Amino acid sequence: MHEELSQVGARLRAARHARGWTLEELAARAEMSTSTLSRLESGKRQASLELLLPLTRQLGIRIDDLVRLDAPDPRVRRPAIRRDGLVVAPLAPEGSPVDTYKITYPPARELPELRVHDGYEWLYVLAGRLRLRLGEQDLVLTRGEAAEFDTRIPHAISAAGGRPAQVISIFNDGGARIHTRVVADGSAEPDD
Repeated sequence: MHEELSQVGARLRAARHARGWTLEELAARAEMSTSTLSRLESGKRQASLELLLPLTRQLGIRIDDLVRLDAPDPRVRRPAIRRDGLVVAPLAPEGSPVDTYKITYPPARELPELRVHDGYEWLYVLAGRLRLRLGEQDLVLTRGEAAEFDTRIPHAISAAGGRPAQVISIFNDGGARIHTRVVADGSAEPDD
């Protein structure tokens, strides 16, 4: 516990610097003396709730951000999902504000049906060639190329050529959650 308390000053200083504030500016906002804040940041003054609460309010952070008892394991341990020939490996923890995946698209003769859903997708081709149909555009992306698009535009993605394509895909929260179904005429409409 003592080890974690010794980091309060450094974390407080980092939060202040992240906002571009001087010692004087933060001290004035928190209604304390500059010397008290300086001693807190340097570890020469013991942190107390009475001192930290006004500072965290001004900085827009939580007490927990200053006093972390232990760092969580940063590794993501979620199983890969296999669906329709795709291998989807989650790269972000469950509940993350941004959903990130490594997706392996198998070789395909036919492009999947066009789909739409709320949100945005960002993708980066790691290996192979990727076919991206986006509205009227029919594109082939190669290793090292990236794309970003509004997923409300009808789109379909598959490997191009005879080899799988590996892609890092990032979706915002809406892009990962809300999907649509494809109707018989090929147009897309939202699920209810």
